[in-house]
Amino acid sequence: MTLRVVASIEARFQSSRLPGKVLADVNGVPALGRILRRLRCAQRLDAIVLATTTEAADDALAAFADTEQIPCYRGSNDDVLGRVVAAQQQLESNIVVEVCGDTPLIDPEIIDLAVDTFFANGCDVASTTYKLSFPQGMDAQVFRLSDLEQVARDVDDPAVREHVSLYFYEHPERYRIINIMAPIRWRAPSLRCQLDYPEDLRFINEVYAQLEPTYGDSFGVPEIIALIERAPQLAEINRHCQERQPR
Repeated sequence: MTLRVVASIEARFQSSRLPGKVLADVNGVPALGRILRRLRCAQRLDAIVLATTTEAADDALAAFADTEQIPCYRGSNDDVLGRVVAAQQQLESNIVVEVCGDTPLIDPEIIDLAVDTFFANGCDVASTTYKLSFPQGMDAQVFRLSDLEQVARDVDDPAVREHVSLYFYEHPERYRIINIMAPIRWRAPSLRCQLDYPEDLRFINEVYAQLEPTYGDSFGVPEIIALIERAPQLAEINRHCQERQPR
């Protein structure tokens, strides 16, 4: 049996720190469009689905998905876990690749690495986020839809409903988690490549402005780190920004 691997992008228009960030302009392309372009470069994905909400503000995201010809599931604003499960069920997937809508620099090679690691090790979760070693925003988490469905059925904790894969990490005694460590030359866990604040958007635009003319959308962690080594002042743009913790 061939297992169907589907990436679900969790995204909504509203954001307390940077409203509308998922459609923010990133060097001429909406941030969500940047994520799609990068996921489409991954070799180990069978499909991509957008998991957004039924809020009126997210009509724009649904319209964008229609323009990009990707499936879109609209569900609860607060129950992100239930929304992702339903989105994956809609595509009849077996294996979930969880992608957040704040990662317009996500490296498709890391997506493929996570999927390959999952299948090669017979684990329950393969993740680059369990113990951070890659730059922030290079998030790849892979697990079975059946395991996520069970969590959705059995757990009502609001934090778990909001943070899709949190339950796996809270219960390492139940799930075999493989933490994917970045190669030494790619280790930069303090480097912010995710989109949460205006300063993040400025940094990401600078990265695209510098690298896109040469590499198009094909650049990844090696090229970003090489850029920071040449121009270390770029990393200072958003170094002070802090990621919100699940609890």
